[in-house]
Amino acid sequence: MCGIVGFCDFTKKSNHKELSSMMKAISHRGSDANGLVCEALEELNIGLGHQRLSILDLSIEGNQPMVFEELSMVYNGEVYNFEEIREELKAFDYQFHSNSDTEVVLKAFHCWGVACLEKFNGMFAMAIWNKKEETLTLIRDRAGVKPLYWYFNNGLFLFASELKSFHKHPHFEKEIDLDVLAQYLQHGYVLQPHSIFKHTQQLNAGHILEFNLNNKVLSKEAYWSVENSYKKPKLKLNDEEAIEQTETILKKSFEYRMVSDVPVGTFLSGGYDSSLVTALLQSDRDEKINTFTIGFKEKGYDEAPHAKEVAKHLGTNHTEYYCTHKDALNIIPKLADIYDEPFGDASAIPTVLVSQLAKEKVTVSLSADGGDEIFAGYSAYNNLMNINNTLNNTPKIVKKGIGGVLNMINPAFVPLSENMYNFEIRYEKLKKMLQAQSVAELLEHSYEQYSKEELNKLLLKKPKKLLTNFDVDVKGLDALSQLLMVDYKTYMADDILTKVDRATMSVGLEGREPFLDSKIIEFASQLPNEMKYREGEKKWVLKQITHKYLPESMMNRPKMGFSPPITEWFRDELKSYFFCYLSHERLEKEGIFNVNEVIRLRDDYLSGKKVSVHRLWFILMFEMWYERWM
Repeated sequence: MCGIVGFCDFTKKSNHKELSSMMKAISHRGSDANGLVCEALEELNIGLGHQRLSILDLSIEGNQPMVFEELSMVYNGEVYNFEEIREELKAFDYQFHSNSDTEVVLKAFHCWGVACLEKFNGMFAMAIWNKKEETLTLIRDRAGVKPLYWYFNNGLFLFASELKSFHKHPHFEKEIDLDVLAQYLQHGYVLQPHSIFKHTQQLNAGHILEFNLNNKVLSKEAYWSVENSYKKPKLKLNDEEAIEQTETILKKSFEYRMVSDVPVGTFLSGGYDSSLVTALLQSDRDEKINTFTIGFKEKGYDEAPHAKEVAKHLGTNHTEYYCTHKDALNIIPKLADIYDEPFGDASAIPTVLVSQLAKEKVTVSLSADGGDEIFAGYSAYNNLMNINNTLNNTPKIVKKGIGGVLNMINPAFVPLSENMYNFEIRYEKLKKMLQAQSVAELLEHSYEQYSKEELNKLLLKKPKKLLTNFDVDVKGLDALSQLLMVDYKTYMADDILTKVDRATMSVGLEGREPFLDSKIIEFASQLPNEMKYREGEKKWVLKQITHKYLPESMMNRPKMGFSPPITEWFRDELKSYFFCYLSHERLEKEGIFNVNEVIRLRDDYLSGKKVSVHRLWFILMFEMWYERWM
């Protein structure tokens, strides 16, 4: 795991100095080694920089940038099946001087071009400069595990693993995209391919961006898409076949993620996904796997006892730590630096903490993200499918009539509404849901923290365009497949994977995602729905496999998330943050928010009203980001 940066400067003002500054900004991603290539060409200056976290082949032979003939490459991630690809390349007379996957990736690109991506099993973001063809090619892995940003404005092209590198270039113009800000406030994260800044984008997962340095033309294309998998026919399997084939694919995929020349551990919550990852890996090993858990003292948030019980049953080397508001006080001031784009998922706090805990013993840690989005683990899916069925069976004229009545009523004046949690938000969502054309639209509305109308009141400048959370083609898909596919492409990719990458990399820990092997999603998307969701039971096939290794009585309990108790904390020990960052003076000076509206939301929450703290948390995280980066 590493960090990459680079530039193509047609004004010829960039050189080693700027490149070194950009590299230093992401040195936390890899401090074992660094290197750069910088050349002044006739029409432009070009530079590639790399910060290395040594995982495979710890020798200098694995250092980057790596050069082979006309190609120069910087690369972040791991291709787990590199040994198999290396054997293929040897048949074409390629010689190897290291035992790193980097050399295999570079020579595979030399041999097959972008067609090599079909062979790669891993997580990666890379930039390859072809000096002969005068092209720069950026590539991001299928699921979007590894980040990659790019910027192009006034003759300057930049790329980097994290936005903070761009700030170190003197000619990077940072201007907030207010439409993206509005989208962030709705969902708490920034969607691909957008960025909080104008002229700046994320490269979409599963995409290639080629920059022709001769004519300055950028071309982007997808080399893989989860939609293609979901649109294939469902497999015809009985229960036994589904369980056996799923377990076989999971075992192979999980084992690939253990390929490393440094110590490896797992994040263990005690839920089905992380317990299954740990169980399958520990079952074939004599040495104890290191497992790590974060707990909370507050009732209803603590999974640590369950994780401890699982660890004891499996025989792992287990470490747990209890997160308190004091830990939050230490981590919250760092979040704007770690997440250098507004990021509103409060579970970033325990994720940073568990990463710090793991780094004390290992350099690589496996998490279990993606299990819910691939095998249908969220209760919301069942709720939304039921709502969708009800709406489909309700005549349009009835829905229109109900919507008309709801539009006439101010939810603030509904009797007893103040005693109902988030009543106004739910009321607005109900109005939108009545107009939804698909279950995917219902999913989008269910996630929104602010409606369009509320954003118009909250922001001084109304958004020109509300960016949709779900710009995906769901035609022809059943309801469950729609929900799973959309969550895989949006919430999982842009919230969960962002959270884990920045948290782990902030302490120089490589985070790996066993469930996000493309072979798993390609298979699971074709599994019959009843293998994933059966008579109200979520993740059915995963549970059958898990029960082979762990007693059902141990695992059968209500699902818990990984969120800290911020509702309680911010009404007590942490409320000073709201008074500081959501103050009249600060907000008025910035000129972004309607001051009175923010103050109203803040005071409603602090007075004890049953409103969502996450709406304020989103604004707080933006304000702390603004203070750090603007």
